[in-house]
Amino acid sequence: MTAARLPMPATPAGVLARRLAVAITVASFASMPLSLIWASPATLWLRAVVLALAAVFVFTVLERWPRRLPKPLARWALQVGGLALAMPVTTLLIYLFSTADGAPPFWTHSERASGFFLLSLAGMLVAPWTALAALVRQKDALARHQALAFDLERSELARQALDARLHLMQAQVAPHFLFNTLANVQALVDVGSPQAPAVLRSLTAYLRAAVPQLHEGGTTLGREVELVRAYLELMHMRMPDRLRFSLHLDESLAGAQCPAMTLLTLVENAVRHGIDPGEDGGTIDISIERHGSRCVARVSDTGVGVQQGGVPGTGLATLRERLALAFAGQAQLRLTARHPHGVCAEVEFPIQENAA
Repeated sequence: MTAARLPMPATPAGVLARRLAVAITVASFASMPLSLIWASPATLWLRAVVLALAAVFVFTVLERWPRRLPKPLARWALQVGGLALAMPVTTLLIYLFSTADGAPPFWTHSERASGFFLLSLAGMLVAPWTALAALVRQKDALARHQALAFDLERSELARQALDARLHLMQAQVAPHFLFNTLANVQALVDVGSPQAPAVLRSLTAYLRAAVPQLHEGGTTLGREVELVRAYLELMHMRMPDRLRFSLHLDESLAGAQCPAMTLLTLVENAVRHGIDPGEDGGTIDISIERHGSRCVARVSDTGVGVQQGGVPGTGLATLRERLALAFAGQAQLRLTARHPHGVCAEVEFPIQENAA
């Protein structure tokens, strides 16, 4: 059974052109010492160029053929040995074809025989060493290319892993937020509040805007502020006498990127664990400011405080990890107690303008 012969892959034109340029340059310099004793330096240079072209041809062919070599024989050894053999053979062909018809063989002419010997010897010395230098350079370039490809692949895998973790954590945010909001409506229905229908309508409108963001990896601070404003207005309808709020955004940060639900998580935490548990309610102040190349989003409340209300683990812990993944560890989430009571939550991260 005969195996099918596969076509040899072609050498890129750029690589072949560089090889020809290097070979002709080396041949030109190597022929200079011989030109001092050669009868016709132009003829010598022409023959050296023919040897260079033959060397490139042999080197390129042996680089891919034969496809399979005996185990003891390395490809580089075949190329170097092939060049060493090709030089005297090519020189012999040059002298045979340059001998005029009817003229005696070149080996019977002492000057031509001496030229054949010197040219063959020079080719056998220069060509293999040039090939070895090219092979070493080629191996180094291949090693650098493989290392770069490995680094790129590793970076891509790391990015995919981070994206998967962000999507997983985004999925954790969605039920946490929705269950808390629906619980607020359920409380109104249970007590028979006349505000329940209005709150439910506001909630429906709010969720139409909020739910799409639950499945996005990121948003802008401008969109996040609008979402927070709608949420606070909804909560204000539920407890108009107990919740007051103010919201300030540096307009130059409206297009800055942040993970979806970042600001809303802080505000919801302030409402649920600061304002809601207290009999007197309180005030929530939200401000987003630019500090150099970084953004600081601050949510302060005058609620029951950390010790009485406690700090929930799920929402803020998930937000902290989402920020770390989204900003490669360059974001911070800080919680501090306010006096006489309340909590201040700050998120600080690098400003990244929206590409859109």
